[in-house]
Amino acid sequence: MNSLDKLNGILFIRPNAEFVIHGNEIIWLDKNQTQPTDQEINAGIIAYKEKVKNEKAAAEAKLAALGLTTDDLKALGLGGN
Repeated sequence: MNSLDKLNGILFIRPNAEFVIHGNEIIWLDKNQTQPTDQEINAGIIAYKEKVKNEKAAAEAKLAALGLTTDDLKALGLGGN
């Protein structure tokens, strides 16, 4: 798992958590939430990616209902990545 996946996974299951990722090490700074286990982080990564996938599909469906695509938005300078 890369650092960005780890970051997103942690924040998905522990919103507003205070921590630092240094290399492969998590330095937990949060006094209000417990540090998640690797198993919890992995589950958080999977859940986060599923949420992003569903949000993207929903956005594409809304565009399709308008007769547009993400390429149309990009051509107009309105689309992200």
